[in-house]
Parts: sequence; C-alpha cells; structure tokens
Amino acid sequence: MKTTARKVPRPFAMPWGKGEIVEEATFIGEWSEPSIQLLRYEDGTLAVRFCQYDHRGRFRRSPMMVDAKLVRSLGRSLLKTPRLRKLLKSLSA
Repeated sequence: MKTTARKVPRPFAMPWGKGEIVEEATFIGEWSEPSIQLLRYEDGTLAVRFCQYDHRGRFRRSPMMVDAKLVRSLGRSLLKTPRLRKLLKSLSA
C-alpha cells in the first residue's frame, strides 16, 4: 500500500464557502483512500476535513472509517503536513 500525491493546493467548494485544500495526509487502503485535509477558506479560516476517496480518485460521501493499521499509516503521512499535524495535536491537548 502507498500514498497518493494529489495536487495541493487545489480548490474546494461547500454551500457555506470555498477555498483551497492546502495540505493532505492520505493512504491507499484495501477498500478506499482515507484522507485528512487542511482546508483554508477564502477569509483565511482553517478547517480539517476527514474524508475518503475511492480507488479511482472520486470523493466518497460516506464517513471515513479506518482500522488501527490505517491510523498508523495516516500518522506517517501526516509527517509531510506540518500545519495539519500541529492543528490535530490540539485534539489531544
């Protein structure tokens, strides 16, 4: 299994605002490609999105569910995303 490098930054749009995905930690799992993304809205607000893609690269609207192995793999992928990693550390503080 390996990670997929999607282009960042890249745009996103939600009904309540739009902006760019500025960092992304991802890993290719058996059934999907879970992803943790750092979103920056046009006004500068940062948000974290936990999501997943299918193996063809299409966004999946179902909840992201990962087992312990994928959690470790996503953790290794987070080493390449300093701002996202810093923000997620505050979850356990």
